[in-house]
Amino acid sequence: MAQDIFDKIKKNRGPLGQYSKGVHGYFTFPKLEGEIGNKMIFRGKECLVWSVNNYLGLANHPEVRKADADAAKEWGLAYPMGSRMMTGQTSMHEKLESEISEFMEKEDTILLNFGYQGMVSAIDSMVDRNDIIVYDSESHACILDGMRLHAGKRFVFQHNDMESFDKQMERATKLAEKTNGGILVITEGVFGMAGDQGKLKEIVDFRKSGKYNFRLFVDDAHGFGTVGKRGQGAGEEQGVHDEIDILFGTFAKSMASIGAFICAEEHIVEYLRYNMRSQVFAKSLPMPLVVGARKRLELLRDQPQHKENLWKIASSLQKGLVDAGFDIGVTNSPVTPVLLKGNLAEATNLTFDLRENYSIFCSIVIYPVVPKDVIMLRLIPTAAHTLEDVQYTIETFITVKEKLDAGEYKSEEMATVEVDS
Repeated sequence: MAQDIFDKIKKNRGPLGQYSKGVHGYFTFPKLEGEIGNKMIFRGKECLVWSVNNYLGLANHPEVRKADADAAKEWGLAYPMGSRMMTGQTSMHEKLESEISEFMEKEDTILLNFGYQGMVSAIDSMVDRNDIIVYDSESHACILDGMRLHAGKRFVFQHNDMESFDKQMERATKLAEKTNGGILVITEGVFGMAGDQGKLKEIVDFRKSGKYNFRLFVDDAHGFGTVGKRGQGAGEEQGVHDEIDILFGTFAKSMASIGAFICAEEHIVEYLRYNMRSQVFAKSLPMPLVVGARKRLELLRDQPQHKENLWKIASSLQKGLVDAGFDIGVTNSPVTPVLLKGNLAEATNLTFDLRENYSIFCSIVIYPVVPKDVIMLRLIPTAAHTLEDVQYTIETFITVKEKLDAGEYKSEEMATVEVDS
């Protein structure tokens, strides 16, 4: 007799799920309330928040709020009904795609309902069992899940390691010659945890040298709007924007909304329109989100002061942390990881102290995302933060690090908190 699949779930809650009873509602699934900004309400009191992907501070920009409200009043959330292929196509969707193409200086754009879902489906549609994928080891979960649908072979290169890339490309090329398939290289423009940019220029140089033949797919969710002179992303920053064959971006970071896009040559986008199952078989993005995205793109494009303010905060935060002796890794984007030494119990106690006694809310990243002896506090600076926020945070981090080093957060068990449902 087959076992009950629910029995298996009871026995194995997953690497994070095993802690759910003690951390749910506080360390995981916390409730941040109030208007999105540098300060929000957590458990009834105001906290300085470094965990919201509102890079350009557009979430509560008055023009954005008005555009969202007016569109919701005019269209409601139901229109258009159906998938775009069937009954969900509108001129407004087409205008947004055209405006993204113009801003990104790419031939064409397809609008996606969600970033995660869109990335998974794009990979699924682009490759078949004869093709080979070569990807960075630190690629986002949506890339990994997209590759799980891939029936062909895939090779992983060590994060931003071009010697490893060269080795895996050599293997992929030999296999592609046998299968008569193609090679798709997938990496990120800005890696969302460590904040470092993918080595796009170096990867492109391999192709320019004639050593390998491949197409380059770049997920630049964190780079779009934040890096590059115009905010086109890491490709622009590194001078290889035109060499990226398929460029993915999302509205969920710089534009503080929902939705995503892929830019590519016109014939590639046309192929995706007719073959991406997540778009062909899903309801069209609701009109208020499309109208709101157009307004956000306008501000991103026409008001560079938002990106300038973001970098004023990010640069001050990162320089201040380094000057104070903190390890922030190799970030060259606004994403700011603070790396400390400690175990799971120390990580939770330190985070509890930050939130309850210093009113600072930042994300805690633990194993298996980072090694077992590492605590990563991940800070997301935004244009909505102030230099006073930066100074207070650095001073507080100095204090809690002294406590950590003195053993004040040591415990046999991780901190748990009772949370009202």
